[in-house]
Amino acid sequence: MKTPTILTTALFCVAAFTATAQEVTQAEWNIRSHMKPEQAIVQSHRGAGDLAPENTVEAFELGWKLGTYPEADVRTTSDGVIVAFHDTNFQRVVKNASPELAKKGVEDVTFDELKMLDVGSWLGDRFLNRRVATIEDVFALMAGKPERHLYLDIKKVDLSKLADLVKKHKIEGQVVLASQHHDQIVEWKKLVPKSETLLWVSGKTEAEQATKFEAAKARDFEAITQVQIHTHLTTSAESIRRDFVNPFTSSDKFLISAGDVLRENNILYQTLPYGGTSAEAYWKLLDLGFMSFATDHPETTRKAIKDYYNLPTASIDDATSAAN
Repeated sequence: MKTPTILTTALFCVAAFTATAQEVTQAEWNIRSHMKPEQAIVQSHRGAGDLAPENTVEAFELGWKLGTYPEADVRTTSDGVIVAFHDTNFQRVVKNASPELAKKGVEDVTFDELKMLDVGSWLGDRFLNRRVATIEDVFALMAGKPERHLYLDIKKVDLSKLADLVKKHKIEGQVVLASQHHDQIVEWKKLVPKSETLLWVSGKTEAEQATKFEAAKARDFEAITQVQIHTHLTTSAESIRRDFVNPFTSSDKFLISAGDVLRENNILYQTLPYGGTSAEAYWKLLDLGFMSFATDHPETTRKAIKDYYNLPTASIDDATSAAN
């Protein structure tokens, strides 16, 4: 006896739904069960993300005002002054730079030359005359204010000289040295044992990220207190839903398992999302077990984290969608 067509179709739909639901993955560990929303560390990329000209005093002040940890990219001028600057040259952030100047970078000029450059007006006239910040000026703004923290993303600097400045201003416990190079982190931790450290794991494929992650794991995450894995959306931020399966180039399974390993080692698990920003994207990442974010949109990120605590707990039985 043949099964009626309507019944066959219904059974197929139930089976398809069950298969989709089983594919949905989420971490057993969840931030809501372990910390308050305001305790989640948000790293404001390059100072205050898109809210202010990057790596300027004004950006760092805004990052702290928003309750985040600003990030400073660290380079050294030709005469040995350590400053906050991201790019290898001046082409992007110095408006109307001459062809000759555009090709130069921090390492090619003295600080007296560097401090004359306007690094704000490229974002609009309201940011006219913003200047490159020295790291010592930024540290001075942190001294005596233990609530102020700062990520130091190492580009080109003498670590021992940087460590001396940290100690001079007595902010050892307020800085987080960030690097993609494990040996650099180990060296820094010997210089400033009380500081935090972050290993950032780049790569647009899971294979690339897994290789770097396993290399750190093989060394028992020596001297590392935080790990940041870059997550790249495979769909638009506007279209993503919290219940999507594998919406990033690295699979849900990999991202969850990495978090489990890190928590076993008492290491903070952070991500820097690429491909756009939306509340649903952040909620998906929180469901995967992330506990911290680096972001160009600190206000959006903070709100998404706060709102997450008011959402229903994600459930595999409730999932109905999968990413492409």
